[in-house]
Amino acid sequence: MHRRFWLALGGSAFLLAAAAPVLAQGYPNKPIELSVPFAPGGTTDIIARVMADPLGRVLGQPVVVVNRAGGGGIVGAAETARAAPDGYKLGIATVSSTAANPAINPKTPYDPINDFTPIINIAATPNVIAVNPAFPAKDYAEFVAEIKKNPGKYSYATPGTGSITHMLMETYKSLTTTFITHIPYRGAGPALNDTVAGQVPIIFDNLPSALPFIKSGKLVAIVVCAPSRLKELPNVPTFKEVGLEPVNRLAYYGILGPKGLPKEVVDKVNAGVKKSLEDPAVRKRIEDTGSIIVGNTPEQFAAQIKAELAVYKQVVAKQKLRLE
Repeated sequence: MHRRFWLALGGSAFLLAAAAPVLAQGYPNKPIELSVPFAPGGTTDIIARVMADPLGRVLGQPVVVVNRAGGGGIVGAAETARAAPDGYKLGIATVSSTAANPAINPKTPYDPINDFTPIINIAATPNVIAVNPAFPAKDYAEFVAEIKKNPGKYSYATPGTGSITHMLMETYKSLTTTFITHIPYRGAGPALNDTVAGQVPIIFDNLPSALPFIKSGKLVAIVVCAPSRLKELPNVPTFKEVGLEPVNRLAYYGILGPKGLPKEVVDKVNAGVKKSLEDPAVRKRIEDTGSIIVGNTPEQFAAQIKAELAVYKQVVAKQKLRLE
């Protein structure tokens, strides 16, 4: 009897052990949701939609982009943090949602370091200050002279309070002793629409979403956050060139999941993104936005998130920034 019991128990254990890798190998067996924590039309949305189709083809299941805007990226990121750790609800990670916003907002409903599983950083993107063509300045020297001459007269749009561009503009204002009123939106799409329409004269945005408007003449680029001048905007200086290197920070756009995501899932999605990025057409679509392709390891992306959070905590403390 005892021998039969142990044989049965051993057989069950064997079946369970055999089933585990089968389950891992079977991922994914249904569509994957990719949450974008901002409204359609912004850079986060652009990068997500560029990646969704090729990644879906590599993984063998559709990758469906869902926009969850609000709170400068917090609403969508919180949804990802609450998801079951099975790999079917992933999110786009931005500096805004994983570093800048948590640094300034003590009520952020997640820990950006401990409540997520980083998978891969897809791309790094420059940021840009641009103005409506009616603004009485067409280059950086004219821009800074105008806002210094008229403190409080002008306002600027961003994708939201606590977004990377909000934090960078506040740093800029502190370093230049200027005052411009912040107008937060629920994403870059609506912020761009109002700036193009002249409702707000200035926008600080990620370059990929702003670039089409700059190229069409609906916005005028003033200064960029980039390692060097961009081929898309060869006449526009970087913040480093104008003596403001602390503002000269890139944004990142990666994929993460909730904490506890199985390593097999992390590795499969990471490999799927890297495989997608080997496609010249995919690379071109990303690089044409002015972005720099990254495609790193989960460990490297985790280290980037941790480093950016530390930077923006220092900015908040130094500039004594608070939520508006």
